[in-house]
Amino acid sequence: MKKYLSLLAILVMTLSLIVGCKGKDENTLIVGTEAGFAPYEYMVGNDVVGIDMDIAQAIADHLGKELVIKNMDFDGALVAVETGKVDMVAAGVSVTEERKEKMDFSIDYVDSTEVVVVNAEDPMVADVDDLDGKVIGVQQGNIADFHVEEEIDAGEIKRYTRFAQAAEDLKNRRIDCIVMDEFPAKDLVASNPELAILDGVLFEDKYAIAVQKGNTELLDEINTVIEQLKKDGKIEEFTADHTQR
Repeated sequence: MKKYLSLLAILVMTLSLIVGCKGKDENTLIVGTEAGFAPYEYMVGNDVVGIDMDIAQAIADHLGKELVIKNMDFDGALVAVETGKVDMVAAGVSVTEERKEKMDFSIDYVDSTEVVVVNAEDPMVADVDDLDGKVIGVQQGNIADFHVEEEIDAGEIKRYTRFAQAAEDLKNRRIDCIVMDEFPAKDLVASNPELAILDGVLFEDKYAIAVQKGNTELLDEINTVIEQLKKDGKIEEFTADHTQR
């Protein structure tokens, strides 16, 4: 029995060492994102770039770490930070009371304006205040999803992981409109001339960076970087770089 217990203890210690070795590299900063939300995050070749990635790189530089970008679905990114699989999420994340119960947030770094995208010819929606009863496309889990669910009496809400999918359904009249951030909407319309953005603003919001609940050490460093970037006008520079491409 003593030999058995000794072997068991050795096995437990060995497994602990293996798990520890497979843990996150302390020299890296892992950011989760969804690279279909230009200009905040999007693909150029095999690289994820954008406003959020520039901010993430500034945070990594400040910490003296290598930035590692994990591209995933938006909902998946939030789950990943909640469970500690990534260090933070920079993906145009809005702060909600429900999310604050599961993760912590930095100070906001950008204001967002939510708009309505329709077919350019013969739109099924004529006004941003005319969404009741309509079939509305949103990105699953983002603030537009919550707003449409809670504030609009939609005929149906169609949820997508990628706005490109929503654009195809809108062009083929499977949905009546898409509710999304103004900057990604402009990018979507630029690459899909069959679509247009309605005049007017549906609602306004702010974006912040999410970290695992209780990770105050990283959160304080992120806030320090964001405050400095704001002070130096760098976020405006990042925005200009990625909206004038």
